Parts: sequence; C-alpha cells; structure tokens
Amino acid sequence: MPELDIGDILQLLPHRYPFLLVDRIREWESGQRIVGIKNVTANEPFFQGHFPGRPIMPGVLILEAMAQVGGVLAFKSAPATGKPVVYLTGVDQAKFRRPVIPGDQLRFEIDVIKRRQPFWKMQGRAFVETNLVCEAEITAMVTDEKAEDVNR
Repeated sequence: MPELDIGDILQLLPHRYPFLLVDRIREWESGQRIVGIKNVTANEPFFQGHFPGRPIMPGVLILEAMAQVGGVLAFKSAPATGKPVVYLTGVDQAKFRRPVIPGDQLRFEIDVIKRRQPFWKMQGRAFVETNLVCEAEITAMVTDEKAEDVNR
C-alpha cells in the first residue's frame, strides 16, 4: 500500500498537536501490519520537564505513539461505511530497552496478533535505526459510533 503523509494521518486520527505523535506511515497491509515513523525533535513540549539538561522521551509517549500507529492500521482496515472510533483498551508486556532522545527517528513496526470484532490485539516494536527501544502488546476496540456520541 502507498505511504501516508501527515495530511493523510490528520484525516484518520482525531489527535492534534501536541498530542499527534505519528509523522508518516511507510507501509501497511490492511488488517495485518503497519510501519510508522515519529521524528523526535528537541522542541517537543515534554522535553522541557523530562528532563532539563538530559532530554529523554517519556516511555508513556512512546507507547502512545505506538498505539496511534496501530490506530491508523485499524482506521485503514475498517469498512468504508461509517466513521470508526478507536479506543486504546490495554498495554501489556511493555519493555523499554534504550532511551529516546532529540534527533532520533522512531520506527514502529506493528503486527496484528488477533482480531475479533470489535477488539484488536497487536504486537508493537519501536526502533531507533536497528536498535529495539520499546516493545509491547496493545489492545484496542474499534466501534462505528461517532466521536460526538461518546462525549455525552
């Protein structure tokens, strides 16, 4: 499948700056796997406090970026009818191997382990170059309800 740029991602995910943590989708196979990119820059707002003088990307934001890449896969794999909403329902077996710092480019490789509507279970891995920096199992729920209905 063709790459998705930031414009395509903005049409799929409800997240916006500063919480949109996906810059590009390099490849994806509907319902199977996806590869996404997050460019980590020194001007990210979280670096002001995590940690002054030694900026390290918070692990929870690495997991959030991983979940957002998985969300893109779920959106792109959904039937053409309706507007799906994806909810993160769980993170298991999370392991952090190395710190992520400004100037790094995170590459997320996510494979679907199991799908039983409306639930998805995915195995995610995050790399900087060839180095594994994080891995986790992520579960999500995909519904057809409108986002406005959820906020009632």
